[in-house]
Amino acid sequence: MLENTRCQGHARPPEAGRTAVCHATGGVDSPIVGDTMVGGVPDEDAVLLSIGELAARTGLSVKLIRHWSDIGVVPPASRSAAGYRRYDTRAVARLELARTLRELGLGMAAIRDVLDGEHSVAEVAALHADALAVQIRALRVQRAVLRSVADRGSTTEELAVMTKLARLSAAQRTAIIHQFVSDVLGDLNVPGYREDLLAATPDLPDEPTDEQVDAWLELADLLDDPELRTAMRRMAEYAARHAPGRHDDHEVRAVQQVTDFWVRRVTEAIDAGIPADSPLADSIVTDIVGAWLPTQPGSDLRDRGDGEHARSRLLEQLEIAADTRAERYWQLLCIINGAAVRPSLAPAGQWLMTALRANPAPRVRAASIDAALGEATQPDPVGVLNAYARVLAEVDTIVATVTADRFDDPTPCADWNVRALLNHLVYENLMWTSLANGNPRTDFTADHLGDEHVAAFRASAQGALTAFRRPGMLTQRYGPAPGWRLVEQVVIEMLVHGWDLAKATGRPTDLAPDIAATTLATVHKIYGELPRTPGGSFAPTQPVPDRASTTDRLAAYLGRNVDWTPHD
Repeated sequence: MLENTRCQGHARPPEAGRTAVCHATGGVDSPIVGDTMVGGVPDEDAVLLSIGELAARTGLSVKLIRHWSDIGVVPPASRSAAGYRRYDTRAVARLELARTLRELGLGMAAIRDVLDGEHSVAEVAALHADALAVQIRALRVQRAVLRSVADRGSTTEELAVMTKLARLSAAQRTAIIHQFVSDVLGDLNVPGYREDLLAATPDLPDEPTDEQVDAWLELADLLDDPELRTAMRRMAEYAARHAPGRHDDHEVRAVQQVTDFWVRRVTEAIDAGIPADSPLADSIVTDIVGAWLPTQPGSDLRDRGDGEHARSRLLEQLEIAADTRAERYWQLLCIINGAAVRPSLAPAGQWLMTALRANPAPRVRAASIDAALGEATQPDPVGVLNAYARVLAEVDTIVATVTADRFDDPTPCADWNVRALLNHLVYENLMWTSLANGNPRTDFTADHLGDEHVAAFRASAQGALTAFRRPGMLTQRYGPAPGWRLVEQVVIEMLVHGWDLAKATGRPTDLAPDIAATTLATVHKIYGELPRTPGGSFAPTQPVPDRASTTDRLAAYLGRNVDWTPHD
């Protein structure tokens, strides 16, 4: 207890006390020179340190302290009789501050000014922050250029050009856009279109992001693309024919609202699985034309209403505007200027253009299909049902060989892997069953496969067979078509998508050759007039070698490449 009391009463442990006594004697190792006690208390200002002791206190190297001492950052307080530097305790504080400022990136001259009181820390910090901002901007530009060069695999010459472009001033960037507009438009009388182009200039901020710098480099490169110039010129010529004048804010907002409307309606149709070249697209086209007509100049077009003339004019507008380079031009300007970038309109635009081509006037496509499906009678409706059962059995054999580790493999349908293709096969059976039962499904995007793909396919096939075998179904009328026409359609689906699955999994593709031959003739009759453009149900017909099977020829007619392999 007494020992604890004694220890707690000391300000420092006994070892420290002994050291203090040793120092007080002025021995050889003592850093204290002269009178070191004032009223029994050590005088800190009188304590002088060697350069080694100063290094030990601050953690800095002797070499660095000597250098900083030589340039006046921490001058010695005196020198010993032998000429060695001696520093007072204020040198410790100077070194600590100098180290902090140096770690922040300040130069030694600025540090010396702070330490000598010529400038405050706040003043020097503000100046240094401004200098750093300039350096950071330059470094960001350099980094963006280097990343762009790496991504593009640019040559030495391209690197030099890109570096120069990245360093252009705002006035120089604007001049490049103005020259581009002048070259494209020439003497066309389109003041509204010209003003819109000139008003949209690339305005890089003082501290651009990597994305903004890269967007400017891409835009500068795009401006030299002759196909962009051709596309922009084509748009200007259309404007000169139909809307040469200036556009007020009301007109611009109206056009934007119509664009938002048709993109929304088309996106809903795509999500619902409505083919652009089907009669179901006709009502969507009617809605869009009705919203678009009031925004068009010329009362003659508006007065005629929805019809062949209006639809052809809308299709012309979409085809002229559907250049991906022109769309990218505006997207890049938005990125550079920090504005919101609209998602690409290309998928919706392709769907709408295909819908207009397939439905050039109200009810035209529906009338064509009604005529094709209702013009002939099937001498053997049961034969169509038997053909479906045979095709199902052959497709079932392929489905049963697919294992889950193949689900991510590619297929001839570019947007579908093996699992998505299996899901679609199941959906086709379910969808045509629902039509036969008078209760059409709308869950196009749902997962119909579950965890057991073979069981799911077989259940959907059995459900379809049961629905199609219902007494009277084959001769029952579904609109203009008899029931066996529904079965005929699902035969087409099973043959073509079964071919896709066989190709994707390395199985033979010659499914039911005799049925495929009959089906090919039917497909020519029903789908022969469909537009083979992006957004449609089928790609353009592909060539087939002489060795091709009938099923290969059916697949090729509906846009498949018969030489496709999973490695393409």
